[in-house]
Amino acid sequence: MKKRCEWANPKNPLYIAYHDKEWGWPLKNDQKLFELLILEGAQAGLSWETILNRRENYRQVFENFDAVTLAKLPDRRLNAILKDPGIIRNRLKVYSVRQNAQAYLAVQQKQGSFSKYIWSFVGGRPIKNRWKKLSDLPATTPQSVAMSVDLKKRGFKFVGPTICYAFMQAAGLVNDHTVDCFRFNLNK
Repeated sequence: MKKRCEWANPKNPLYIAYHDKEWGWPLKNDQKLFELLILEGAQAGLSWETILNRRENYRQVFENFDAVTLAKLPDRRLNAILKDPGIIRNRLKVYSVRQNAQAYLAVQQKQGSFSKYIWSFVGGRPIKNRWKKLSDLPATTPQSVAMSVDLKKRGFKFVGPTICYAFMQAAGLVNDHTVDCFRFNLNK
């Protein structure tokens, strides 16, 4: 029996697969980072499991997170998306996708890549923490605060410090697997 982080719901195979194969692995692909940032923003006020269970629906309604397409979505399309029961139907969150796509494309153009920009907040290398239990993990860090401030300055929405820290954890900018988790030492 593999020991996992406390948060990985053993009753949800999707959640276990996410923990074992995705969460915390250093992610460098621009589009995947953009998708993850959008999904983390959708999570605000909810559990990650709620979003994870709807991730395929998000991919479908948001054009597989193609930022060029999303940046041009007309209001009528966003209003149609708001009626889709397969996503969280929060108007501000849905409309933020277009805004974030526009901001993402501007970052890509200015920085050369979104990945390079995002990874600059941790000096280009994952921070490896050594937490013993879930309650030890912080909700924010100085890096997530800096990321949040800079993303907001660039026009991004739903990118508060807590969302940014969850994004950093999921994208592997920090390794927050607890020391007793089988994934703790696999993430180099």
